[in-house]
Amino acid sequence: MIGTLAQLEAWWQRRGAFARPGVTTMIFSTRVEVRRMFGIPIAAITMAGVISLLDNAIARRDHLQVGVVNVAKIVNMRHDQALRQSVLSSDIILADGMAVVWASRLLGCRLPERVAGIDLMMALLARADQRGYRVYCLGATSEVVEKVAVRIPRDFPGAHLVGYHTGYFGQDDEHVVAEEIAAARPDILFVAMTSPRKEYFLARWSQQIQVPVSHGVGGSFDVLAGKVRRAPELWQRLGLEWLYRVKQEPRRLWKRYLITNTLFCAMFVSEFLHRLHEQRPHARD
Repeated sequence: MIGTLAQLEAWWQRRGAFARPGVTTMIFSTRVEVRRMFGIPIAAITMAGVISLLDNAIARRDHLQVGVVNVAKIVNMRHDQALRQSVLSSDIILADGMAVVWASRLLGCRLPERVAGIDLMMALLARADQRGYRVYCLGATSEVVEKVAVRIPRDFPGAHLVGYHTGYFGQDDEHVVAEEIAAARPDILFVAMTSPRKEYFLARWSQQIQVPVSHGVGGSFDVLAGKVRRAPELWQRLGLEWLYRVKQEPRRLWKRYLITNTLFCAMFVSEFLHRLHEQRPHARD
């Protein structure tokens, strides 16, 4: 599959299809290229580039909210306007799925690599270990977040875990949780709650908590706590991490992934045809 995608991409490039000028945005005086797909501005950046930006945010005590999109989120953003607005409120949006990276290449707006939310979380913990960053963990069940709170000091002794809180609280309690986070003064906030709830929380409270780096990590705490196994690296490279999750929880997940993957394919075809139509006059020239 990977070879076929590379051949298709090379063919489109030779044909001159989808040729568009690059779009850039400025984040802390750093120029970041952006690729717009499905109406979403996704940063064309590597993991190393993201870590550098986040280091700058912490050094400046400025706020940088990280958003990530995968197939399911892109599909849900199409009909959930509140989720769409919350994701688009992020300062930088990253491609969390290989399918998104492959789609970018076939659409002529190439992203350099996948920057998965869980990989970014682990990279940030390693950075916190090196630089003594302060970390707060929000989300998951009490059992899971308590296991995470044990593992972080053990595996990343240089990181300072300044607090943690379960993700199971009502909207009426949000201000209390936000006050606790603000009082702990973390450099990095990991939010392990499902979409769109984590996006809603960050959109509502980021100004109050004043954390330099906010990163929604979804179900990553379950992996860090050992509750869920992550797909082997080969499965990840082949874009089959979703299938590995279905394998672990077939009854709960098979229908969800069948629907979202099918809808994403339809969205991709629509976007592909739209871009092809836009380029036809240029191709005749």
